[in-house]
Amino acid sequence: MSIVKLNNQAVKNATSFGSISSLGSMVFIKKLTASSSATLSFVDGSDGVVLDNSYKEYLFTFKDIHAGTDNVFLQFNGSIDSGSNYNVTKTTTTFQAQHLEDDSGTELGYVTSWDLAQSTASQYIIGDLGNGNDESGAGTLRLFNPSSTTFVKHFIATSQHMTNNERSRNSFTAGYLNTTSAVDAVIFQMSSGNIDSGDICLYGIA
Repeated sequence: MSIVKLNNQAVKNATSFGSISSLGSMVFIKKLTASSSATLSFVDGSDGVVLDNSYKEYLFTFKDIHAGTDNVFLQFNGSIDSGSNYNVTKTTTTFQAQHLEDDSGTELGYVTSWDLAQSTASQYIIGDLGNGNDESGAGTLRLFNPSSTTFVKHFIATSQHMTNNERSRNSFTAGYLNTTSAVDAVIFQMSSGNIDSGDICLYGIA
């Protein structure tokens, strides 16, 4: 069986998967585990964290994020001063799809309450989390070229979670950190209360 690979506008035939070189890899950097934590922060050069020009893309993954307080939002912000301040200006957009457990309603739409317009506020990425034992969320945040001193810093976040009113919700949030300074730290926290449990992992995309 022949496999065709497009590479730099050329076509390459391969007879096996092993004959195609890797186009990139995901390199594990750091895992933080919440335990009634007010914040989880990744600061370049601190405790083994790399968030510099080593990679042009960074990926954060969230697993079983559980809130200590009912009906809250997991949010993030960036820093250009190694975590002294988390207040980078952002312009963002969000849409969501959701479905109630009892099949009584569905929805797909733009979420104006989540978007930011040149705001230094933290950006919601998982919302309406309950603190019930079975309620949690998961997702990813992709941050592109945070060390650039030329361009703004684009990001894309996706999440899936069970809300506090028993519905499945997919949230899709994107935007940019409107700074040409290098972003060297990222913080995650709930809009109120603690991150009761869950893991956030950081990877570099080579």
